[in-house]
Amino acid sequence: MTGATSHSIFTRDEWTRLRSSVPLLLDEAELRRLRGANEPMPLGEVADIFLPLTRLINLHFDAAKRTARVADDFLGRPAERRPYVLAIAGSVAVGKSTIARVLQALLSRWPDHPRVDLITSDGFLYPKAQLLAGDLMKRKGFPESYDIRSMIRFLADIRETGRATSPVYSHEAYDIVPGGELVVDQPDILIFEGLNVLQIGSGARPAPAYTASDFFDLSIYVDAEVEDVRSWYLERFLLLQRTAFQRSESYFHHLASASEAEARAYAEELWATINLRNLIENILPSRQRADVVIHKQADHSADRLSLRRF
Repeated sequence: MTGATSHSIFTRDEWTRLRSSVPLLLDEAELRRLRGANEPMPLGEVADIFLPLTRLINLHFDAAKRTARVADDFLGRPAERRPYVLAIAGSVAVGKSTIARVLQALLSRWPDHPRVDLITSDGFLYPKAQLLAGDLMKRKGFPESYDIRSMIRFLADIRETGRATSPVYSHEAYDIVPGGELVVDQPDILIFEGLNVLQIGSGARPAPAYTASDFFDLSIYVDAEVEDVRSWYLERFLLLQRTAFQRSESYFHHLASASEAEARAYAEELWATINLRNLIENILPSRQRADVVIHKQADHSADRLSLRRF
């Protein structure tokens, strides 16, 4: 372990030893269902990286419950059941969604918190029509493209009552599903995953009194070198061009018959003008706010982790 200003840094081997006796209760068939497109996560990665992480989260979960009981005792009120909120942030194509699903599966196997829900911040994007009206389609994923107040209201409801509803986002339609609704009702743990969830500024005017990170118990940032993320983004886009984009319902269906060179050029343009800018301007600066930073190598495997000095 080496020192850093705000985080302690662990090599992969050092981190793996922190697993202690946590068993691996996930098999290859289930892991295959949890992996995202172009995300080759083997069982060894789950054992070495994510089992120690679930042990840390479980310990932190217990500590959060004890802290809540202190406040309840001080105020002389009955103990309240409060969901524990875990945030996962990072760039597009860095593997956040796969990590979120793997953690959901692993954490739900702990007896202390069997109910684990997962919500993505995509549901709080403004509808496509509103983004078009505000000339924000080329800023999609930037802070101003989100309904920040609705996101804060969702997180506040989770904290206050344990129950909240989220809109539904369709990656195929590239839009919010009209009338779609996801209900979160009294989970032990809520995983909240998205690009900018650790950002302090929201882009809204006037600025809301709270930021999303005010409601998180623990936060994770998934990190990688910018050039590696670019490569993963292009690979995933070309894979989707051969699969999901072939469906007529897809927003990108106009690329279904494009050549590989044409699809690659289109993806390069999206990366350079939208995703790279958002990463540099908004997402990457939030990394130091995370409690845990997972750094991934070009082959998607984690080589080091950083832990905030709580």
